[in-house]
Amino acid sequence: MSEVSLKHKIALGLIPRIGDINARKLVSHFGGVEAIFQESYRNLIKIPGIGSGLAASITDRSYLDIAEKEAEYITRNNIKAFFYLDANYPFRLRQCDDSPVIFFFKGDCDLDSAKLISVVGTRNATLRGKELCEKFIGRLAEGNPDLIIVSGLAYGIDIAAHKAALSYNLRTIAVLGHGVKTIYPSVHTPVARSIVNNGGLLTDFLSDALPERNNFLKRNRIIAGLSDATLVVESGIKGGALITADIANSYNRDVFAIPGRPDDQWSAGCNDLIRNNKAALVERAEDIEYFLNWKSEKSKLPIQRTLFSELDENEKIVYELLVKNGELNIDTICRTTGIPVYKLSSLLLQMEFKGILKCYPGNLYQTV
Repeated sequence: MSEVSLKHKIALGLIPRIGDINARKLVSHFGGVEAIFQESYRNLIKIPGIGSGLAASITDRSYLDIAEKEAEYITRNNIKAFFYLDANYPFRLRQCDDSPVIFFFKGDCDLDSAKLISVVGTRNATLRGKELCEKFIGRLAEGNPDLIIVSGLAYGIDIAAHKAALSYNLRTIAVLGHGVKTIYPSVHTPVARSIVNNGGLLTDFLSDALPERNNFLKRNRIIAGLSDATLVVESGIKGGALITADIANSYNRDVFAIPGRPDDQWSAGCNDLIRNNKAALVERAEDIEYFLNWKSEKSKLPIQRTLFSELDENEKIVYELLVKNGELNIDTICRTTGIPVYKLSSLLLQMEFKGILKCYPGNLYQTV
């Protein structure tokens, strides 16, 4: 991308009141970005939808001066710019009518990776919410090492998602509501530095833009549009996570929500999404893999011989049955093995304590 071309692309996004949709219409009308800024005020006001105020802003040279300084800054600091007409613009965002005309990315990550999921939730995350966030991401990481986690670097579920992704060696992308010169909240600066080396920071604001409330609402469209699906871990009945879910629905993207207790205020938003068919109920990471048709076969490591030799005969029978058939409920195990249910319940619990198998909702068992 040439310096001159980059300057004009940045300037297009700076014009007040133009918006991402109208900016695209202007480019289409003039056949290019630079031609917009070369047009006279007199001709601009003749274009339907372009009033005197917008025409005056387009012909205001100060936006080009600001854009030129920004182009110099991002070039000097190895920050990538993605313009909606460029070949490298992420294909998922390209499908969204109101995706940013231009955005900036600091890091090293394939934005067109096969698997991207956005994880969002309340800033007032409970201990349960944080644990669920880590558990889901950890389980997804086991069978999908190429997965990228997208979130917003905010307090609560956002930062929990980024930390979980980093701890499980997944790449993660933080979508900012400000420029790259600022990290908000500042306490998350160390995590942001790690994200740059294991994913990246993404924003459609100029580098010196400060965090403002409306910025965070605006950035939610990127969180929703950049991914295959959005997972809402915890949310009150109102909040940014629900806005992101609504945007994802408007893009025809999958939305998942983890249910909570009826009297839990921090699950009220999730429960409401599920109740109104705005999100699919998920109780475990495998549910997400099923809905997204991620059929990657998870490698089954054979149990260590020393450990296998320590199992009694019934434990060996159960283990071999689960290895052969995958996930089974307790009733099926009981019928197949002939082990009485009162003995089988205790046996399965002991095997779980030994780390041989895991129990999932619905009394489903699977080998580790």
